[in-house]
Amino acid sequence: MKTILLLCVYFSIALIADSKAISHDNYLNSFTYEERKNMKISALELSVMLEEGTAQLVDIRFKEEYEAWNMPSSINIPLNELPKRLKELDKSKLIVTACPHKDRAIMARTFLKLRGYNTRYLKDGLIGLAQYWRGDNAKEFIQEYKSL
Repeated sequence: MKTILLLCVYFSIALIADSKAISHDNYLNSFTYEERKNMKISALELSVMLEEGTAQLVDIRFKEEYEAWNMPSSINIPLNELPKRLKELDKSKLIVTACPHKDRAIMARTFLKLRGYNTRYLKDGLIGLAQYWRGDNAKEFIQEYKSL
């Protein structure tokens, strides 16, 4: 009897904790043109939000890729580790997923969206962000970001 009661409590807590999660079917059925636009964020928009402290940049490339080069404001959670590392994400911020060409970032964004996270993917990819953070933009961003 205690086992059944404990299982009921466990599943109730799990449901409450995951109450913002939606099914893939429901997400696709409610997908609109507006959602298509809102699932992306530009390098400029992301830079502003990072400077304001309202976004978290998650580089979802493999550890080896991240070690070869990375953005100073990002955290590395490889796509294949994302399900078990959700506690590292700040739910009070917009979670922006990124990789060089967007393919893995889109997968990560969808995974997080279905679990109730406020999330977008970097439409310019990390390569576009690196392009944007050159010269004066890089200097200004680092000064602003480090002053938080």
